[in-house]
Amino acid sequence: MNLNIYLVGVGGQGILTIGEILSSAAMEKDLPVFFYPSKGMAQRGGFVKAQLQIGKKNVGPNIIEKGSDIVFAMETSEALKAVRFAKPGGTFLLLANFWAPTDVILGKASYPELDKVIGEIQKSGAKLVLISDKDLPEYEGKKVADNIFMLGAAMKHSVLNKLFDSADIDRIVQNRWKRASASNHFAFQAGMDYQPQLIAGE
Repeated sequence: MNLNIYLVGVGGQGILTIGEILSSAAMEKDLPVFFYPSKGMAQRGGFVKAQLQIGKKNVGPNIIEKGSDIVFAMETSEALKAVRFAKPGGTFLLLANFWAPTDVILGKASYPELDKVIGEIQKSGAKLVLISDKDLPEYEGKKVADNIFMLGAAMKHSVLNKLFDSADIDRIVQNRWKRASASNHFAFQAGMDYQPQLIAGE
């Protein structure tokens, strides 16, 4: 099984960590994996994107438009930059989170309404898995890591579960941060148990 995964967010959210975890899982299964992270402004809040291709022996330098089986978008406005890569019939995971990108802070761009972003994703033909950042649970009084929560949701609501076992992803997450293994295990399981809003593509 081959998978193209496109990830977008802003610096400080941990969007690249999702790609790194999935890359580790692919390598454990001896699957070919190509991970291409790219950052905008090298600071917290700058645009961050990555492309992850799994299972292909020969790959091009970039995922083509409408070629991504799964899109992870951890910031509402930045999600618009990934819409053109969403494959009709694929899965688009959106964390409805307001984290003002640099262009908005500098007054170079306005912030889009959530309904507009949802509409653009629907037009792509991908299934939208909408996650509200307000729904993230707490562990010992602190909100769980949103990227790990989102990864758990992806394991439940995308074709990732056809390629990887959730127990293996959970183990990789826990081993990556020994001191935070309990909280990250909780975040991952909470993401898998979460009931997001599912919106069909047009």
